[in-house]
This record gives sequence, C-alpha cells and structure tokens, in this order.
Amino acid sequence: MPTGAPSPEQIMQIGMGFWASKTLLSAVEMEVFTELAKHPEDLATLTGRLGLHPRSSRDFLDALVALGFLERNDGVYSNTPSTELFLDKHKPTYIGGILEMSNARLFPHWRHLTHALRTGLPQGEAGPAGETFAAIYADPARLKSFLKAMTGISRGGNMAIAAQFPWVKYKTVCDVGPAQGDLITQIALKNPHLSCTGFDLPEVGPVFEEYIEENGVAGRVSFKGGSFFTDPLPKADVITMGHILHDWDLDQKRMLIAKAYDALPPGGALIVFEALIDDDRSKNAFGLLMSLNMLIETTGGFDYSGTDIMGWMNDVGFKETRVEHLVGPDSMAIGIK
Repeated sequence: MPTGAPSPEQIMQIGMGFWASKTLLSAVEMEVFTELAKHPEDLATLTGRLGLHPRSSRDFLDALVALGFLERNDGVYSNTPSTELFLDKHKPTYIGGILEMSNARLFPHWRHLTHALRTGLPQGEAGPAGETFAAIYADPARLKSFLKAMTGISRGGNMAIAAQFPWVKYKTVCDVGPAQGDLITQIALKNPHLSCTGFDLPEVGPVFEEYIEENGVAGRVSFKGGSFFTDPLPKADVITMGHILHDWDLDQKRMLIAKAYDALPPGGALIVFEALIDDDRSKNAFGLLMSLNMLIETTGGFDYSGTDIMGWMNDVGFKETRVEHLVGPDSMAIGIK
C-alpha cells in the first residue's frame, strides 16, 4: 500500500512530460550531441555553431544539463557518457533514428490520441482509413528514415539476441521484416558460422544492402524481396521477427506465425522480439504505450504479452515455447518446432 501523504509530483512530471521530451527531440534534430562529440564547447561557441538565438540558448542547454543529457563544467558543455555513445550520428552505436522519427512523425500524430481512443482509428499520415506503411514505403526518403528508426529502437535487443540465443545449434537464419538489417547484422557479427537472409518488400533492398555493406557482413548476409502476406517465407533453421507482429491484427498475427512454422525444419526456432507486456499488464509501461502507438499508427495492430504469443505459437504446432528478457522493456518469445 502507498505510504505518506498524497503528492502531485508524479502527476505534474508526466502531465508536463512533453516539455522534456520535445527538448531532447529538438536537441537530436539540431545535432547538439553530434557537435559536442567533436569536443566540448562553451556557451557562445555552441550557440553560434548550432544557430541558436541568444535569448534561448542558455536555458536550452542548461535544461539538457538538468535533464541529465549534457554536463557543464566551468561554463563548458560536453556530452554525458550515454549521449556520447548513443546520440552521436557518426558512431555505429547511434540510436537517434527513432528519436528523429518521433520528432517528425509520432509527436504530431500523438496530438490526436484522444480521438483515436474514441474512434479506434489510426491518426497517421495516411488518414483514419489509410495504410500507414503504404504511405511510408511509397516515399524513398521517408522509408529510409523509418528503417533507421527501427534500428534505433531495436539496437539493444538486437545485440542481446545475437549473444543470448544458442546460435551454435543452427546454420541458417532469416529475419522477416528486417528494416535496415541491424538484427541480422548483429547476429552475423557475433556468429560467423551462420548464413543469413533478410526478407522484406523489394523497396527495402537498397537500404538493407547499404547497411550490411557498411557493417562488413555482405558476404554472409543476403536480401530476398517479397511480401510476407502473399509469399511463403524463406526456408531457414531460425526465423526472426523483430517489432513485426505488433503491427497487425490478431488474424494476421496468427497467419504470420503459421507461415514461420511452415518455413522451419523440425527443431527449427521462431524468435519474436517485442516490448512484450507483462502478464499482469501493470509493469511494462513502455509495452502498453507501444500498443497505444499501434492504435495511432495502424488499422489493427496491438502489443501483447508473453503468454499471448506463446499461446498463438502453441496453436499452430510449436512443441516448446519460452520467453526470455533481453534489455529494458524488451523480451523475446521463442518457439521450437
């Protein structure tokens, strides 16, 4: 039971939380952390190099200090260890793509959450009756930005899957809906014995191939174009789906799981990676908010619990299922055929 007198602190922190969120998103947009990754800078220098107005620059930069994203010593600003590692665009550890997309797309769409909650209709660029992904995939620049965002939100989980799953038992792996290809890249880097494939719509191919080339795994990772709705999935010992199933309604989820089952050999594995909601639906706030994001973004998508996904796997014939935590709010569900 709660102890102590009631306090409005949490209410105000969450209710006004968009102040802090937009401050960080604008800092990423203006490449504050990429600039400071070159070397620390004082207020006047940073104001000029970022093109900030003098009226706001000190408050903006000091707010980033107070929020824990910058450090300031003797009037000189520098990145924290975390922003230095994860928000410098020139480092392979950069995860800012998801924040860039949040700033450009999700932030304005979430203005309409109340309407979505009352109508059940998506609020993305395609409109309430449209298909968000079709609108994104039709624009090459928007598509590349979206795929980079998926790398940002998945990087920690991707690295954990590459290290945590017993890959030594298998020879081939296919990532379904691979975005830029970071999951399959991390798997290939950690497990040089594997032959790897990414399977997605042909439009994704150039972005995927550029990414795996940059990461030095092109010799062992290939791209296969197709639609997981109309085509069979490529055969492989392991099939992975990272942040894919939550985009679709229940019937579509079941269909994709069944397709994965059909593409696997006996003993093969399906790995489903999401911010799985805890079974009590009271702890993984990120997973629950992600499900609301699916309301905003899709016509039928929703997030789900580990028990849910294991049940759907069992329904199509998987003989063994389990859930393993990865990092932060993310977990993977594993089904063995």
